Amino acid sequence: MRLTKHVHACVVIEEAGRTLLVDPGAFDPRTPELLIQADAVLITHAHGDHLDRAAMEAELARRPSLPVYGLEAVVGPLSEIGSAVTFVSPGDTVDAAGIDVSVHGGLHAEIYPHVPRDPSVGYLIGGRVYHPGDSYEIPQVAVATLLVPVSGPWTRFADTVAFVAAVAPRRALAIHDAAFSEIGLRMVAGHMGPGGHTTVPVELMSVGESVEI
Repeated sequence: MRLTKHVHACVVIEEAGRTLLVDPGAFDPRTPELLIQADAVLITHAHGDHLDRAAMEAELARRPSLPVYGLEAVVGPLSEIGSAVTFVSPGDTVDAAGIDVSVHGGLHAEIYPHVPRDPSVGYLIGGRVYHPGDSYEIPQVAVATLLVPVSGPWTRFADTVAFVAAVAPRRALAIHDAAFSEIGLRMVAGHMGPGGHTTVPVELMSVGESVEI
């Protein structure tokens, strides 16, 4: 299984010649191209940095049979365009592009006490890699590779450390990183790992970089 990092929280998972796209957001000018290449799409929640709704609607208008998975509150309107939009909830398991995906979480992390917490899910993909969306909720499953959100208005370093410690993955890769400079990302990563505050380092990846997982 190959994982390729794209802008911010977007990743592509490839296995057995199939392509699974996760959280194609509006920050990436290549989102329309990534959607064209996708065999299926997972959406964690409705925020624009995770779902470029205009690009998604355009691709579904072109290719209505593209499988799209997400919470009904998030992808419900897309079902009026696409014929293969599937609503999921925490506890569900689906086959997305031939890859087993289990659904976890339920709520976006707190941004500020008076800001309502939107619905948000995480996905365990292929039994190996966990994409948490915008949430620190702990999946009640073993996670080999954890995608770790490191920047944004809802993130807090102490909570990020606690999240990595609680999930206890064998490997951790940074995502949700668009709000930090290169210096800021190196600073955060420098506090992780055996020499810092977690047992595993959080690896930084460049846009377009791929790893085998």
